Amino acid sequence: MLRIAVCDDDKNSVLAHKEMTEICLGECGIAGEIQVYTASDNLLYDITEDNFFFDLILLDIEMPGVTGMEIAEKIKPFLPNVKIIFITSHVEYAIDAFELSVFRYVPKNDMEKRLPSAIRDAVKLIELEDGRVYTIKTNSRFEKIPYRDIYYIERDGKNASIITARGVSKVRKSLQQVHEELMAEEFIFIDRGCIVNLIHIMQIRDGVAVLKNEKALPISRSHLQGVKEQMNAYWGAHI
Repeated sequence: MLRIAVCDDDKNSVLAHKEMTEICLGECGIAGEIQVYTASDNLLYDITEDNFFFDLILLDIEMPGVTGMEIAEKIKPFLPNVKIIFITSHVEYAIDAFELSVFRYVPKNDMEKRLPSAIRDAVKLIELEDGRVYTIKTNSRFEKIPYRDIYYIERDGKNASIITARGVSKVRKSLQQVHEELMAEEFIFIDRGCIVNLIHIMQIRDGVAVLKNEKALPISRSHLQGVKEQMNAYWGAHI
């Protein structure tokens, strides 16, 4: 079951967004629990103090007290994988929203058309990321790493280093072995010595893949065109 928060200081808007979310969940055949907030302070408190977990947050930017931008920044350490859909009447916020790794930006003047598709796309992506793990098993160690937590994997001598939000896990295997064991289309080679989870790629700029954790990884010239094609094919098939 997905846990979703809807936050807007306007009561009518928050109820309308909640109803729209319920309809989208029904269309996707997904069960969800939706919590509504008309005070941004309460949402922030529930996440940072009471450890509430959410998979998706619909968040108005212009709110009294703590703004949507401030909430997105403050909750990143608590919910690193949460999907945030920003709702605002000010187009200039879109650039800042991108920097905060926000899933989607929806202008208020195009709400009826764009919000339902943003919700459906977020739900599909959450379902896609959920449930799969890479297992490291040795005589002295057993570790399960969710696919969605893996930013990238790089060659480290005879090891493969798996980099996640929690740190680095090493396995004594080649990158090719790890790639074959993952058997997931979102993990792609961007260089002979590096595999990236394209779900975490925010942009490709000047031959560099910029990830959600702000890590910039160079893409080899021989891989660049293939990486762009794989990204387009992946998102075209799933979103």
